[in-house]
Amino acid sequence: MSENTQVTFPAATGVGSMPGGDAREAAKTVTGSLEDFPYLPELPARGPGADMIGRTAGMLVELYARVEPSGWRLSDRPGRDTRRAHAWLRQDLDALEEFTQGYEGDVKVQAVGPWTLAAALELRNGEAVLSDPGACRDLTASLAEGLRLHVADVRRRIPGARVVLQLDEPSLTAVLRGQIRTASGYRTHRAVDRQIVESGLREVLGASGPGPTVVHSCAPDVPFALLRRAGTDAVSFDFDLLTERDDDAIGEAVEGGTRLFAGVVPGTDAALSDPAGSVMGVRTLWRRLGLRPGLLAEAVTVTPTCGLAGASPAYARQALAHCVRAARSLADNPE
Repeated sequence: MSENTQVTFPAATGVGSMPGGDAREAAKTVTGSLEDFPYLPELPARGPGADMIGRTAGMLVELYARVEPSGWRLSDRPGRDTRRAHAWLRQDLDALEEFTQGYEGDVKVQAVGPWTLAAALELRNGEAVLSDPGACRDLTASLAEGLRLHVADVRRRIPGARVVLQLDEPSLTAVLRGQIRTASGYRTHRAVDRQIVESGLREVLGASGPGPTVVHSCAPDVPFALLRRAGTDAVSFDFDLLTERDDDAIGEAVEGGTRLFAGVVPGTDAALSDPAGSVMGVRTLWRRLGLRPGLLAEAVTVTPTCGLAGASPAYARQALAHCVRAARSLADNPE
C-alpha cells in the first residue's frame, strides 16, 4: 500500500504459529477467537516444511530447497521436502477457506521476510545466501513473486477478504549489525548496507498488491524507521523488549500513521492478568510520549508477544481471546 496512506486495522490478531498439527482445529480456533482479524495458522510441530523457513521456501518461484542436517539448503529441483511444504500449505488454506465462508474483512497471511530467509537458507556450498549479494537479489525476487501468487490464491479462496501480508524478520537487526554467523561459526557475515536491506524489503512488501502490510520481529532493537521507509503499514513487535531508546522511533511511527502491533500477551502458557493489566504498559508508553490517549485504539493492534507454537492448545485459545478483551479495554479506557 502507499506509504502515505494511513491504514486502519482491527484491534486484535495473532502472530502466526499455533500448537499441534491439526489444520482444521487451528483454523477453527483462529476464526472463532478473532472474528474481526483471523490469520492463516502455521503449525511447525508437523516438522520440516511446516516450520517457518521451510514453509516460506516452499513458496519460492524457480528456487527450491531441501532439508540437510544443518538446515534448509537451496537445491536444483523440487524434492519431497518442497512437495511436503506445498501439501501442508494447501491443507492449511483449505481449512481456513472452510471456516471463512461468507467472511468479509481482514485476513492475515505470514511468510519469512527476505533477510531472515537469506540468513537461514544455505547455498549449495553450505554458507548462508546472505554471503552472496547476487543470490540475495535472486532470493528476494523469487520470494516477491511467490508471495504475489500466494496472496492472489487467498483472495480467490476468500473473496470478501482484504489480505494483509506479514513478513517475519526476527534476524533483521542481526543482518544489519553483521551478527549472522558463518557456517564454521568462527566468523560473522558482513553487515548488509541499510539501503540494500530497505530496497529488498520494499520489493517483497510490494507483493501484497493493494493490500496492507506488516513486518514482525520478536527480537530486540526493531529498526522502526527503516521498516517505515521500506513502506510497511504496521510494525509488529514484542512489547516486553522495548526500551526507552525506542521511544523516539515509536513516537515518530505513530505520528506518521504507522500502526503498532503490540505483543503484550505471553506466547507460552502463563497466568494472564486482567485485560486492562495486559495493556497497562502501552498506556504508560503513551503518556511518556505525550501522545493523545484517544489515538490508542486507532494506532495499536493487540497481539501475543510472538507465535503460539510453544503453547498448549487450551492456552492458545485463551491467549487469542485475551488479546481481543485487552484491545477492547484500550478502546474503552484509553487513559
